[in-house]
Amino acid sequence: MMNAAHQAQVIAVTGGKGGVGKTNVSVNLAAALAQSGRRVVLMDADLGLANVDVLLGLRPKKNIKNLLAGECGLSDIMVSAGERFKIVPASSGTQSLVGLSAHEHAELIHAFAEIAEDIDVLIVDTAAGISDSVVSFVRAAQEALVVVCDEPTSITDAYALIKLLNRDSSLSRFRVLANMVRSEQEGRNVFAKLTTVTDRFLDVTLQYVGSIPYDESVRKAVQKQQPVFRAFPRSKSALAFAQLATKVSSWPVLSAPRGHLEFFVERLVRGTSQR
Repeated sequence: MMNAAHQAQVIAVTGGKGGVGKTNVSVNLAAALAQSGRRVVLMDADLGLANVDVLLGLRPKKNIKNLLAGECGLSDIMVSAGERFKIVPASSGTQSLVGLSAHEHAELIHAFAEIAEDIDVLIVDTAAGISDSVVSFVRAAQEALVVVCDEPTSITDAYALIKLLNRDSSLSRFRVLANMVRSEQEGRNVFAKLTTVTDRFLDVTLQYVGSIPYDESVRKAVQKQQPVFRAFPRSKSALAFAQLATKVSSWPVLSAPRGHLEFFVERLVRGTSQR
């Protein structure tokens, strides 16, 4: 069991629609936090179309499917993506956690309990959309980081996700990151568009955590299969990710039970098994 004195941050990165750069945000935030000295694990929770390993140029031999089959432990499937930075790879085409058996649920909880002492931050990169799987991961996490960009569909889908989580899971606090913006002001405008609808129709609190600028370096880094934070450390986007990591490190880590990795997985499992 996890030592109550050690509190791990659990952050779900989500966004509603695809194409908002959510996985890129997850990868670069993880890289920036690791460089700042924190021990980071990035879990690829897009169990249908896994792509964290592709963005990082990694070729995992095993993934969460092997873990759930009882073939290995969590530490056996984790792959190093740099100093203090590991990933839990998913496999494309795997059934979502919603379909797991009670035994597989127990295996997952036990697996995370085993590594809990060695993690400061767990980042969960969710799938696009508002499926049961996405809702379950976000509801179970300590922090929900919603990634939006300046497109009507992005605002609409982010609103739909927030509404669903608020209505069905009683989540009332969300962090919002504007991605691929042309200026800081555009980022604030995106946030304002979202709060205009949430303030009118929902009883939720949105907290703006800043923006990541549109940057050609990101596309070049993707081609190199590296985080832009590493490939082009002086680029506009890399500097923005460093700022984001500093903010994330300052977020209070709630004491037990909501900050615990075990609690995250238990809550995840409890939510899915009730569906």
